[in-house]
Amino acid sequence: MAGGALTDGGPGKRAHLYEHKFTLYFAFTCIVGALGGSLFGYDLGVSGGVTSMDDFLKEFFPDVYRKKQAHLNETDYCKYDNQVLTLFTSSLYFSALVMTFFASYLTRNKGRKATIIVGALSFLIGAILNAAAQNIPMLIIGRVFLGGGIGFGNQAVPLYLSEMAPASNRGAVNQLFQFTTCAGILIANLVNYFTDKIHPHGWRISLGLAGIPAVLMLLGGIFCAETPNSLVEQGRLDEARKVLEKVRGTKNVDAEFEDLKDASELAQAVKSPFKILLKRKYRPQLIIGALGIPAFQQLTGNNSILFYAPVIFQSLGFGANASLFSSFITNGALLVATVISMFLVDKFGRRKFFLEAGFEMICCMIITAVVLALEFGHGKELSKGISTLLVIVIFLFVLAYGRSWGPLGWLVPSELFPLEIRSAAQSIVVCVNMIFTALVAQLFLLSLCHLKYGIFLLFGGLIVIMSLFVYFLLPETKQVPIEEIYLLFENHWFWKKIVRDEKDQEQAYYQ
Repeated sequence: MAGGALTDGGPGKRAHLYEHKFTLYFAFTCIVGALGGSLFGYDLGVSGGVTSMDDFLKEFFPDVYRKKQAHLNETDYCKYDNQVLTLFTSSLYFSALVMTFFASYLTRNKGRKATIIVGALSFLIGAILNAAAQNIPMLIIGRVFLGGGIGFGNQAVPLYLSEMAPASNRGAVNQLFQFTTCAGILIANLVNYFTDKIHPHGWRISLGLAGIPAVLMLLGGIFCAETPNSLVEQGRLDEARKVLEKVRGTKNVDAEFEDLKDASELAQAVKSPFKILLKRKYRPQLIIGALGIPAFQQLTGNNSILFYAPVIFQSLGFGANASLFSSFITNGALLVATVISMFLVDKFGRRKFFLEAGFEMICCMIITAVVLALEFGHGKELSKGISTLLVIVIFLFVLAYGRSWGPLGWLVPSELFPLEIRSAAQSIVVCVNMIFTALVAQLFLLSLCHLKYGIFLLFGGLIVIMSLFVYFLLPETKQVPIEEIYLLFENHWFWKKIVRDEKDQEQAYYQ
């Protein structure tokens, strides 16, 4: 149910005059921005592997270690059900959702670049604390700093990439964030596979290596350019035009620059962006971009698999090395899928990827639940055939997620919001995402213990709901300039009544 043609005027009415060429300067800024995803990805991948390592459990969670040893070669849904252990993972995301509101202020007033730098510093401090941790409080404090880094990074990086990219390939550029997230996950799994053999402090190496992408992002953030959108928003017009010319590879940027100035004038008139976001004219962006998509991205169940892949596979009867290797395979699928999405999302569009992959994910969740209901939970080790089937199904699930809800969960919200509410809206996107990430991280192992195979049926049902949400409410945004996105809702079968009613009221008020 995509919107109709873009016929109205507005801040993006000159979009057909935009010009751009590929430049090395543009490539550098995109790579630096995308490094933010590697912070998020490395932590996603490393946490689950570390929490399954015997040396880590013996030092901080001896009760969990004893329970694990008691069921070493058996299937057991509750093997890792410990709320303090899961707090080690989820505390980062609770921190991130708080920090994103500070990040919103910094992003709006000091720019995307400053927010990226602060995020990298916070993440670096967290990595050092975790690697040197001597007790659980020190672990949790380190996770809080890591969460601050992710809160700032996830606030700024998707905006940075969307604003730097030309409309024709904005989807592929923005998905660099997801690509580096997936690369970070994959590297973390590979690191865990080898550090698990280094006793007794291999887990410290895994956690400490998170500092490498943080340092790269910090150095890159210092040398990269601020976005033209942010520079215009700060009143630095001459600098904004120079940056725009460099990233577009042409001096002929008059049309795009005028649109940026028009959008900035509207943004400057907004004194309370969070309050403005609640107006009816922004209702589609609020419901779809700020609330629906970031929540649904976590409710697919995929991040539960990413957090706890080694733990899940060990619970299913896989050995320690086998579980780490299996999670490495599934996260390899995530990286491959993201590359597919990067090359095809601007050709086929966002909606098709959401809906086609959603159907596959539903099927995978049902198959997983049925297999577990029939073969799992009887105290015996799973057969090689059943274990292989589960790995294949989870592989296919991650492959579907990796070209749909994974990258598009960040891309679509980042391109829906006009400049005047963009920073505030992005902070809500990150906050909602982190709330549901933290809840899923904190409750998944508990739910796996009590719901057993039913947890996968629950995720399957949620994917049905979110697919219907996309089908009926999300217009297609491929190759539409950011400043023209609002026109999609004015021509959408459902949203046009809501948006136009307020527009008519505003026009009547000023006449």
